[in-house]
Amino acid sequence: MSINKKKILAISGSTRKESTNHKILEFIARKFCNILDIEIYDGVDKLPHFNTELDDNNLPIEVSQSREKIEKADGVLFCTPEYIFSLPGSLKNAIEWNVSTRLFADKPVAIIVASASWEKAFESLGLIMETIEAKIPSESRLLIQGAKGKVNPDGSITDKNILQEVDHLISSFSKSMV
Repeated sequence: MSINKKKILAISGSTRKESTNHKILEFIARKFCNILDIEIYDGVDKLPHFNTELDDNNLPIEVSQSREKIEKADGVLFCTPEYIFSLPGSLKNAIEWNVSTRLFADKPVAIIVASASWEKAFESLGLIMETIEAKIPSESRLLIQGAKGKVNPDGSITDKNILQEVDHLISSFSKSMV
């Protein structure tokens, strides 16, 4: 019997491919490959600055492609750092390109904020997702404080509590896609 894997679009808030956030997404993609088909989106840094005048007419191809990926995904998993008490500008920009759509309405979403210690990006991303009507259960949210000390250079998570929390988040996220 074959398992019908859910298609997940994973979006890192960091534009660095070697970032802790990107490594966490790669780890999750490897660990849960038997139940989830995870595509790590690599276009956050390629999107033009949000411009409402381009939203209806002359939509940039990069924006059209990112919207198509969101639409085709069964769920979206965000993993982001915090920059100056907020989301990275590139991630906020990527989300803003979708505000005029209904792509996130009732779309299952999970969020991980892996930062040094602050919680503002965690609060902000949760509020933004709720505002655009994403389906984001409280169990599908995870704050990893001091993340760099809990993730090895190969991407493996070393903290046993965080490993359990990741398992719980993925379980909750998977159930929200039913």
